[in-house]
Amino acid sequence: MKIVYLADHKEQLSKVAEWYFDEWGHFLEDPLTNIFVTRLESCLNKTKFPLVIIAMEGDKLIGAAQIKLNQMSIYPNKEHWLAGVYVEPKHRGNNVAALLIEKIQEIAIALGVEVLHLQTEHLSGGLYSKLGWQPDELVNFRSTDVMVMSKNLG
Repeated sequence: MKIVYLADHKEQLSKVAEWYFDEWGHFLEDPLTNIFVTRLESCLNKTKFPLVIIAMEGDKLIGAAQIKLNQMSIYPNKEHWLAGVYVEPKHRGNNVAALLIEKIQEIAIALGVEVLHLQTEHLSGGLYSKLGWQPDELVNFRSTDVMVMSKNLG
């Protein structure tokens, strides 16, 4: 498995957008429109945010993750967010998500980020807790209970 930038594999953008729509489309104001394509087009970066990385097994896309800016409007001072961690169902349980998260952290550090934040519907923190992320608070955001977590990268 290799982890690469979506910017270098633009042909995978529509598949990542499809995954995101299937997983999180119900949160959209207009769930009939897949705006993830447009959102991902703004993430075709390698040295600035937002950016997306993808996991490839040979030429097959198996996962994705991203760093977004100011993901939750209720936290204007929390700038950098780990988001969109997705692994194709048949590849889950094979450490793909952990490797994507580790690579995101490395990229963030290289680009000068000191703290990353995330939100998860897994209120226990799930995998993120196992990887050293700390819970900040439980909030209801857009009618969904989420755990907001952070990790100091310094």
